Amino acid sequence: MSPATRPVSTRVRLLGALLGVVLLGMIVAGGVTFLVQRDRVLANAQRQLDGFVASVATSDESAADLVDAVIPGRTDGTLAIDGARVLTATPSPPGLAVGDDPGLVEALDRAIADGRLTGRLESARGPVLYAAAAASGGYAVQVISIDQRMELVALSSVTYASTALAVLLVVGAVGWFVTGRLFSPLKRLRDTADAITIDDLGTRLRAHGNDEISDLTTSVNSMLDRLAMSVEAQRQLLDDVRHELKTPITIVRGHLEMMDPADPHDVAETRQLGIAELDRLTRLVDDIDTLADVEANALSSEVIDVAALTDRVAELAGALPGHPWSVAQRARVRIEGDADRLVQAWLQLADNAAKYTPEAAPIEIGSTADDTVAHLWIRDHGPGIPPAARHRVFRRFDRLSTRRGVDGSGLGLSIVDAIAKAHDGHCSIGDTPGGGATFTLHIPLTGAQSPAALPTPVRAGDVVMQREATG
Repeated sequence: MSPATRPVSTRVRLLGALLGVVLLGMIVAGGVTFLVQRDRVLANAQRQLDGFVASVATSDESAADLVDAVIPGRTDGTLAIDGARVLTATPSPPGLAVGDDPGLVEALDRAIADGRLTGRLESARGPVLYAAAAASGGYAVQVISIDQRMELVALSSVTYASTALAVLLVVGAVGWFVTGRLFSPLKRLRDTADAITIDDLGTRLRAHGNDEISDLTTSVNSMLDRLAMSVEAQRQLLDDVRHELKTPITIVRGHLEMMDPADPHDVAETRQLGIAELDRLTRLVDDIDTLADVEANALSSEVIDVAALTDRVAELAGALPGHPWSVAQRARVRIEGDADRLVQAWLQLADNAAKYTPEAAPIEIGSTADDTVAHLWIRDHGPGIPPAARHRVFRRFDRLSTRRGVDGSGLGLSIVDAIAKAHDGHCSIGDTPGGGATFTLHIPLTGAQSPAALPTPVRAGDVVMQREATG
């Protein structure tokens, strides 16, 4: 759903939730305060009535005299009654007019007759609390208006509600500004994401502050960097593959166009050439598939004895004709990784050395290790690689025009480098003393290595893989 058709934005929903929580808190606080104040007012009124009854009980004056001696308040009134007849009442004002309310007087008479000397009644001025005490000549009754006693509580409630509304409006205004500032990086992030296309991946966000949104911005920028690198690598691979495919297609097409169908010898030669080019294309596709698998980290993980791995590679490389093979060193350490892929990379280096080393020249295989890294190497005695050209040999389809030749698909050493990087390592090239090149795979160790902890002799041809025990 686009922003134009979205019913409610996240900013509005967040602000609405915030205001809802604030409003709920204000309602709860106001309600509790109102109830406490109301109970306190009613309790004070009841204490006043209880005090009036106690004073009547300790006096020997008549009901009328007792009422005449009372100084009324604004919210209460006192009267002396004999049945339904009012003997006297406190003046109004200042007190509450209760003597001229016949309905109230009749209700008081009925309540007293029923024995209810204290309680709540309805009057012309709303609900009232009353207390009656027997005296000579009748009953002395004091009445307190609940509504008038609650006026201050009601006024404070109205004031609280008005203040709460004003605070809610201020919180809403400030919250709208704050949420706008809060969501502005996300809006920039959305706008940047909308502006990014496959043809332009260079746009980046500026991180502000040191909060979670800033971390998100940094993560998005990092993701865009990785995406740009991936897209660039894919483009480069497509360009390289397109370039590599042009040559065999052109060769096959040219020979087919020039072939004389009536000449069996020409047909046989063209057929042989076409099959050879198709075989080369098959090897190219296989190498591309292998490179894609390695770069996608489609590797297994196991603990590998490097000494046994060295003997295994030496045994397999010994099948390559034309050179004497020997194991110069064995590192008695362990590494973690994919044994099959490491054998593949090491054998690729061995095959590379066999191609470019003069016939009958020796080639050494070995492994060494330091505190943190195992070094798996192949040492040949061929023409070597100039230092200025060593950074190019691991590029895809990049062949050196040197004495080492230009055979192959150009992906072999790229696969070796990808396997090394997939094991958090790398591949390097050095000089062989007396001439030649030494290719080395540098693979991190799995941890502390102790030669005494490793098995002693290993049979050539067996790669000992010791899986870590799980607790």
